[in-house]
Amino acid sequence: MMVKPRSRWPLRLYAGLLFGLLAVNAAGFTASEVLRRLGPVPLGKGITYSTLVTDRDGKLLRPFITRDGYWRLPVTADEVDPRFLAMLITYEDKRFFAHGGVDPQALLRAAWQAATHRRIVSGGSTLTMQVARLLEPRPERSLTDKLAEMVRALQIERRLTKQQILSLYLALAPYGGNIEGTRAAALAYFGKEPKRLSTAESALLVALPQAPEARRPDRFPKAAATARNRVIARLNRDGLVNDDQAQAAAAEEAPRGRLAFPILAAHVAERIARKMPPGTVAPTTLARDLQAALETLARDRALAIGSGVAAAILVVDSATGEVRAHVGGTGYFDSVRAGQMDLAQALRSPGSTLKPFIYGLAFEDGLVHPETLIDDRAVRYGAYAPENFDDSFHGTVTVRTALQQSLNVPALQILNAIGADRLMARLDNAGVKLVLPQNAGPGLAVGLGGAGVRLTDLATLYVALARGGEPVQLSWQLEDRRTAKPLRRLFEPNASWMIGDVLKGAPTPQNAIGGQIAFKTGTSYGYRDAWAVGYDGTHTIAVWVGRPDGAAVPGVVGRLAAAPILFEAFQRIGPNRTPLGLAPPGTVIARTNELPAALQRFRPDSLPEVATSTQGDAPPAIAFPPDGARIDLAGDAAPALSLKVYGGTPPFTWLADGIPIAEREFRRDAFWDQPAHGFARLSVIDAKGKTATARIRVE
Repeated sequence: MMVKPRSRWPLRLYAGLLFGLLAVNAAGFTASEVLRRLGPVPLGKGITYSTLVTDRDGKLLRPFITRDGYWRLPVTADEVDPRFLAMLITYEDKRFFAHGGVDPQALLRAAWQAATHRRIVSGGSTLTMQVARLLEPRPERSLTDKLAEMVRALQIERRLTKQQILSLYLALAPYGGNIEGTRAAALAYFGKEPKRLSTAESALLVALPQAPEARRPDRFPKAAATARNRVIARLNRDGLVNDDQAQAAAAEEAPRGRLAFPILAAHVAERIARKMPPGTVAPTTLARDLQAALETLARDRALAIGSGVAAAILVVDSATGEVRAHVGGTGYFDSVRAGQMDLAQALRSPGSTLKPFIYGLAFEDGLVHPETLIDDRAVRYGAYAPENFDDSFHGTVTVRTALQQSLNVPALQILNAIGADRLMARLDNAGVKLVLPQNAGPGLAVGLGGAGVRLTDLATLYVALARGGEPVQLSWQLEDRRTAKPLRRLFEPNASWMIGDVLKGAPTPQNAIGGQIAFKTGTSYGYRDAWAVGYDGTHTIAVWVGRPDGAAVPGVVGRLAAAPILFEAFQRIGPNRTPLGLAPPGTVIARTNELPAALQRFRPDSLPEVATSTQGDAPPAIAFPPDGARIDLAGDAAPALSLKVYGGTPPFTWLADGIPIAEREFRRDAFWDQPAHGFARLSVIDAKGKTATARIRVE
């Protein structure tokens, strides 16, 4: 709105008001004494507004009530419907842009009407005088208070622009109960921002501040409608509203209650607001429309599954790590589904979602290739005999098929070769620390979900895959990126691309289009957690489904419960997918028979024959670290390398470059404390003098 130049009023008006104050008080004070007693000019600088959490474009996600119990949302004249402003000024203060705070014509009109009607017909207050009253409430409505209000209005006009005065009115006008300001009223009564209002809505917002308690739509809807229609009729007479508009607006049903304030991304908003000073406007990286769509999706899908099931969804911009949507549950006020718990941050079992990272290490080491053949058959690791989810074995398959079908035995064979502790160290360097059960060490169970992980952790890891192996911390605000600590590379680009190339061929949910999204599902033991995590060329999405209390939900598996949500979430972003990147230079793309002989079939020395035989009858074999392994321990404060032997007869003696590092070990697990960086020759000797050797490199 253009601010019109104000007129300069004679100082006689100012002096006359001061004279009136002196006469009423009958105290003989000087004008300066009156001004001194009034104190500093109130300009609204000490007002505490509601804390607002917004999306990346400034759209409101969630406001918070002020400490004094009011919904008082900041708003400026530029953020309100111009037609509403025109109606407000026409109805309340026609000469707002012409007077200097007090309108003598309005005062004379009010006095004449009061004299002729023997009652107050209009008050003669300008919008500036109303702002003065809102900034400095006075308990009595005496003539003295009225004169003081006029003085304040003149002072405010000299200190603030018309636009600033109008904005103060819009932010502080009372609308009934604990609703203050036009923005709060528009949200409470219409469920919308005041940027675009209908004629009827604008008229109601003009009428309410005159008698906010008597006209509250949530308590006195008829009085509110009557007052609104009176405003419409007056504006129609003044020519601002034509006959058709007036008739339609008067016929429109007035609100009969208050609506809930927006509460999107409730968990993120609460976490951010808790660390902000009161009255802060805190922007996030979220996208409001996507957030709203995915909250609806999570709620609808979870309710359809039933049995107290909840769902959580994260959407991340893979290029930056900025979170675009964070759905922490299926309803903030749903006590049955622990709505106020942020399930995206809850520690759960990841099922098979870590398998791609097992294969990623093997790809990077040159241990296997996606087209390498691997056996899926019965195998035993001590007392542990893993099985596949479908309780069957598939014989010899390619690594590609093993990962796409999420076969357990091939994944554990690979994990046994690379080492669970090495996998955990690599994930730790990329910003994700797996949580093991109490008193448990790294073991093969990690590969099948035997460690705690959060949805945000899985999103972080898959974002790294989408970025060619380069991890980045997730961010919910721009300052999160500025304070993020640097992370070490998860995988080389070639290994990351191979994982994505394999995962985009995974079996899709019914009616979903394959080949566009690299994704992995997972189901924890006992049907407690169902997962689906995937990425295209732009976004990474992570989904969790389960009961917040950890109870089993038979039949809820990642492929059937979480994967459909994942694919539908991608559709909510947009129907067009950004394709995954091309293979990095040097990537070997070949069929099985075109691979080097060592990569055509996976045959580690210690597997599977040693694993399937009775341990004491077989010669010792170093299960971890395998021969030729690179061990990354740089991220550990006090590094210790896990050692594991199969076969042989205990006790065992471990040596590094001929120097004993663990003696008389009856357990098959041992630790090498603080190994030096560089190449090392590890040896293990059993009770019968039989030995095994592995050459490794510690980094």
